[in-house]
Amino acid sequence: MRKNKLFGRDFISVIDFSTEEIWRIFKLAKSMKANPKKYKNNLDGKIMALIFEKPSLRTRVTFDVGIKQLGGDSVYLSPLEINLGKRESVYDVAKNLERMVNGIMVRTFGHDVATGLADAASIPVINGLTDLEHPCQALADFFTIWEFHKDLTKVKLAFVGDGNNVAHSLMLTAARLGARINIASPEAYTPKKEIVEKAKIVAKKTGAIVHITNDPVEAVKGADAVYTDVWASMGQEKEVEQRKKIFFPYQVNSKLMSSAKKNALFMHCLPAHRGEEVTDEVIDSKNSVVFQEAENRLHVQKAIMHELLRD
Repeated sequence: MRKNKLFGRDFISVIDFSTEEIWRIFKLAKSMKANPKKYKNNLDGKIMALIFEKPSLRTRVTFDVGIKQLGGDSVYLSPLEINLGKRESVYDVAKNLERMVNGIMVRTFGHDVATGLADAASIPVINGLTDLEHPCQALADFFTIWEFHKDLTKVKLAFVGDGNNVAHSLMLTAARLGARINIASPEAYTPKKEIVEKAKIVAKKTGAIVHITNDPVEAVKGADAVYTDVWASMGQEKEVEQRKKIFFPYQVNSKLMSSAKKNALFMHCLPAHRGEEVTDEVIDSKNSVVFQEAENRLHVQKAIMHELLRD
């Protein structure tokens, strides 16, 4: 019997999975999406602890529903129950949970919280979002693109806006899969240099192209898909008005989309601030796949949990 190489591992960064392992997740997610009943008992008895330091619609529902559709169950843990690192140390939380559940999903602020849980716990830990990365989202995004473009090595994705956690994980995923990604951000809001360098190192091996610019039109020109995110994320509420002024030239509207390919997809991780980073005419257009992306979080995360938890 071939050993499951993903069993028992953590998924904190996109870089944790090889190119081959990402494709394994994609193919399994495709099968799960088409034939969900086939897998309904595969994680029978498995329990996921869902730790939320940041609230979320999609992350909460997709992980909760996903583990249940696989025959398992989940325990929701809010800041009131844990208050990670304050009421109880990250290490102690990890050592408690590893004796009670089979896996942990954490959606938090500091990336060190996710890595700390992963280092301390003997069970798999999945990054549901940190300020540095959003790996499950990025895999669901490229899975969505794959549903329209079968050869991802020929895909050009343009990300326009804040060089944030979503941009970081999209870069790393593009690098792993041999795709091209252009990221356009204002000078002071470009992606972190260490993530860019990590993506470029991987890209040299896969033939991917990672391009950073301050010009949104340059980034979008000839793109197969155009992606944006909110200009101010959770924890940046005090910067909202300042960011609106800085990011307004990066709004994804019909004029900007006209620089992309004729049938270019529009993508957004949601929630969207309509009239800010994207106009209604774009997000509601026939080429918008934002709700397909949201659904695909369910299928991709089911595949991830399946491969990490099923022994």
